[in-house]
Amino acid sequence: MKKIFLVFAAMTPLLAAAQAPNFTISGKIGHLDKPAKVYIDYTSEGSGRVDSAEVVNGTFQFSGYISGTAYSRMTLSHDGAGKNQEIYVNGAGDVIYFFFGKENIQINSADSLYNAKFSGSKVYDEMLAFDQEAGETVMKINRTANLEIQKGTEEQQKDPAFIKSIDVVVKRKNAERKAGLLKFAKNHPDSYFSVQALTEALGGYRVPVSEVEPIFNTLNEGLRTSYAGISLSKLLNAGSITGIGAKAPGFTQNDANGKPVSLSDLRGKYVLLEFWASWCHPCRAESPNLLKQYQLYKNKGFEILSVSVDSDKSRWLEAIAKDGLTWIQVSDLKGWDNEARKLYGLNGVPGNFLISPEGKIVASNLIGEKLNKKLAELLATQ
Repeated sequence: MKKIFLVFAAMTPLLAAAQAPNFTISGKIGHLDKPAKVYIDYTSEGSGRVDSAEVVNGTFQFSGYISGTAYSRMTLSHDGAGKNQEIYVNGAGDVIYFFFGKENIQINSADSLYNAKFSGSKVYDEMLAFDQEAGETVMKINRTANLEIQKGTEEQQKDPAFIKSIDVVVKRKNAERKAGLLKFAKNHPDSYFSVQALTEALGGYRVPVSEVEPIFNTLNEGLRTSYAGISLSKLLNAGSITGIGAKAPGFTQNDANGKPVSLSDLRGKYVLLEFWASWCHPCRAESPNLLKQYQLYKNKGFEILSVSVDSDKSRWLEAIAKDGLTWIQVSDLKGWDNEARKLYGLNGVPGNFLISPEGKIVASNLIGEKLNKKLAELLATQ
């Protein structure tokens, strides 16, 4: 089996109001033609869009409206299998992540998006300078790791030592990126990407609020009061009340049948407060493990409360049924504006918090074996 390293958080699909386009992205990728297709997901100041375009004689184009600087994921499906195949199944697919502004951007490559050169975007150039100084992005780190695994023999791919050797490199590069983000923000108090660096450090690398906040306070006022700055400020405030040992903030949302469920209803049990979405593939990839752990410990004082950041009820319910999820499911169906998600300061899914019978947060961001070990430590002898 090939091991796939997943990114920290899934892109957030939001819908933008129809407005006059203020950016274009024009691409030329060799001589690709149908069924090749390019997909783009982008967000800007709380709104965004999902779009796609067929590739005709190597060319494609997108246009749209953004309120400010946008963050994008662009995917090229060479064979028409779809973006999910490239993003989540291949593990090293033709996928790029980039920032852009209200610009007319050109993308050119002889063979792929990944090898494409950008022109016409000052924001993209600033992003490259940021990444060069801060270190390899988590997307690049994971892509390189997946390629190394795929290049291995079948025997190597089954060898724990081979996987571990790659994992060691991944951890080292992530540590370098983590330190680089903080250093960049300290050295560039007037850069938009300093806000992004601190947001990534806090949300992606789980750097404590006590380390991020003092650096945030040194940034210029315009950045701190920008949309991105205010969003980071909210994350910092939420992080200060959802740290280990803090009392878990209470909330109430409706379950699939419209019945209100409160976090406080589960007092007296260990509760895994899990945030997910039907469209989040890393979230759903964790479902089999959650099912196994739930069966092991549900009669030993353990419960799962899943909060969906979906907005489409039918897709939410369909995902619950398809994955066979048997624990408590709630949502306010406000999408990324889910009140519980904002209360807990998550800037991506999957994300979770383990809450004690007394209502205090004892751990967070427990995925896979980290979750399994923690639950065994707390509940195996019950």
